[in-house]
Amino acid sequence: MTGSPPTALVLGGTGRTGSLVARQLPERGLSARTAARHGADVRFDWDDPTTHPAALAGVDRLYLVTPVLRISYADQVVAFLDLAVAAGVRHVTYLSTYGGQLAPPEVDIRAVEDDLAARDTLTHAILRPAWVMQNFSDAHLPVVDGVITVPTGGGTEAFVDAADIAAVAVETLLAPEAHAGAEYAPTGPRALTVAEVADTIAAVSGRPVAHQDIDPEAWIGGAVAAGVVPADYAVMLRWLTGAIVSGDGSTPNGDIEKVTGRPATTFDEFARRNAGAWAAPVPAVK
Repeated sequence: MTGSPPTALVLGGTGRTGSLVARQLPERGLSARTAARHGADVRFDWDDPTTHPAALAGVDRLYLVTPVLRISYADQVVAFLDLAVAAGVRHVTYLSTYGGQLAPPEVDIRAVEDDLAARDTLTHAILRPAWVMQNFSDAHLPVVDGVITVPTGGGTEAFVDAADIAAVAVETLLAPEAHAGAEYAPTGPRALTVAEVADTIAAVSGRPVAHQDIDPEAWIGGAVAAGVVPADYAVMLRWLTGAIVSGDGSTPNGDIEKVTGRPATTFDEFARRNAGAWAAPVPAVK
């Protein structure tokens, strides 16, 4: 790496946060290389190790996004990080999950965090964001026939804009030493019920929107039966929704402003910016 310009490899480079990280880094003077199975600068597939060396060539820092819709992936990530260190990577920013240090043992979130902490040949920063606001404007928690269906037990979550997560990630990648060992939990500025989210979406879209607070097991079972998630991913959904139902959903903090110097985006701001996502009703899946 001697004499090479600093370059960040952005895994999930076409995704919600990765695409934004990759766009912002060059604007701040740091080269970025996107990696994904399709549509990125380089092809990267967790299940195809032959794609890993080329992705890592010439990079010295990494935005780590682990395999999606899986709970078991630690061995793959450890092997990749070993390769990354050998290739010259000296910093990793890991996109974890809010409360990741408390994840169920069946889920490898904590295992990856622990592996990073044990490595003395690179620095790392961990991002544990709240549920992203974009869940409501894409296919994760869509408005279907005027209803958002998700179990919460009336609990709240400090939903966060993916752009704010990316902004925090960018700062850690630009100045790794300043954020070495940091653990940030990006959240929105206010904890909201999904009913309040529905009211805001209704206001910006001009359409009635309500929250259906469904039984958690019925919701999880439906997602598995429909093939939306693999059967073993039910443990992840049970943990994520269970935190909100039990009153342990994310709560607002100042991490975004502390790292970026600007306040976190409110859900009202996000909804106005994305009003077009709810301009027409989404037909129910038959």
